[in-house]
Amino acid sequence: MMDFSQIQALDKQYHAETYSYFPIAFTGGKNATLIGTDGKEYIDFGAGIATNIFGVNDESWKAAVVEQLNRVQHVCNYYYAEPQSRLAELLCTKTGAKRAFFANSGAEANECAFKAARKYSAEKYGEGRAKIVTLKNSFHGRTLFTLTATGQDAFHRWFGPFVPEVDYAEANMDDIRRVADNRTCAVVIECVQGESGVTALPKAFVTALEAFCKERDILLICDEVQCGNGRTGKLYAYQHYGIQPDIVTTAKGLGGGLPIGACLFFGKTEHTLQVGDHGSTFGGNPVCCAGAVNVVSRLTEEFLLEVQGKSDYMRAKLKGFDGVKQVTGLGLMIGLEIGKNAKEVAAECLKRGLLVLTAHDRVRLVPPLTITKTEMDEGLSVIKEVLK
Repeated sequence: MMDFSQIQALDKQYHAETYSYFPIAFTGGKNATLIGTDGKEYIDFGAGIATNIFGVNDESWKAAVVEQLNRVQHVCNYYYAEPQSRLAELLCTKTGAKRAFFANSGAEANECAFKAARKYSAEKYGEGRAKIVTLKNSFHGRTLFTLTATGQDAFHRWFGPFVPEVDYAEANMDDIRRVADNRTCAVVIECVQGESGVTALPKAFVTALEAFCKERDILLICDEVQCGNGRTGKLYAYQHYGIQPDIVTTAKGLGGGLPIGACLFFGKTEHTLQVGDHGSTFGGNPVCCAGAVNVVSRLTEEFLLEVQGKSDYMRAKLKGFDGVKQVTGLGLMIGLEIGKNAKEVAAECLKRGLLVLTAHDRVRLVPPLTITKTEMDEGLSVIKEVLK
């Protein structure tokens, strides 16, 4: 096994220069505790950006993945695959969705949703009704279409011209009414905006938006890439709001650490995509689906109540720390407004054995959902000391 300096040297020479790394690599671990190449243990409050929702080396998840690996690692979508069919059934029965399409990432799941929205509208109303409205401060991916839909100017530099007929609104109904006109086919929201500061949308706004969209037959799309799969203490974050989206997208935690995204179609969008309208070579890969079946089947009501309890515990502790001005988000998707440089705080936490993320000027905490009280307490003690 290479030491850290060897890994770093190889990366600096051969890897595209797209990432700003912290100076550590990991060799193993268990649950929310990772082991670095330096031999030190690190508490993980990041979970690979809300992806390793059962932490690392979860025995049940590993067994499901290895069992499928020992059968066949890939089957293209010319043929049926049991894990894919089982996952589609699980997601639909747990959410009320009618159909599921599988992709490789959140961006691809969103691409599928945007294409479906335009097709739904074109078939029903003809050309000229293709505009997609997203919210300012949103994040929907890094493909050209999803980057266009991302309502943050900082991500748009260098990559124009962008996909036409995409517009942005503030998270209030006055601005939605201004932007969403008779050319609009869909409005896309994240119930918790993760990348811009871990901000939960106001419930009154979301419920009013649902009514607005239904009145005009505008599809409501919920991007649950980061806030889905138990992260907020519900299977999907929109369930906190009592609404029914027309399309839901998700990824990250769905595979438990393997790359998979899903686009779920409800009600009137059930039959929108037909043979040849969309596809993916690796979408629905049987190994990834086997991991996701294990994940979704374990996200029971009892488990989600435990997530809510852990959230309540962490939030109560964090609110009492010196330097914490506000605790935002939902469930175990936590934002800390601290009045300090969040990246400097993250770097200092790392030195003391804790992994945290940032989102603009806030510290972002998205630990594994299986994190133990001992791991929570160890991590929280680091944050408390660093903020002092």
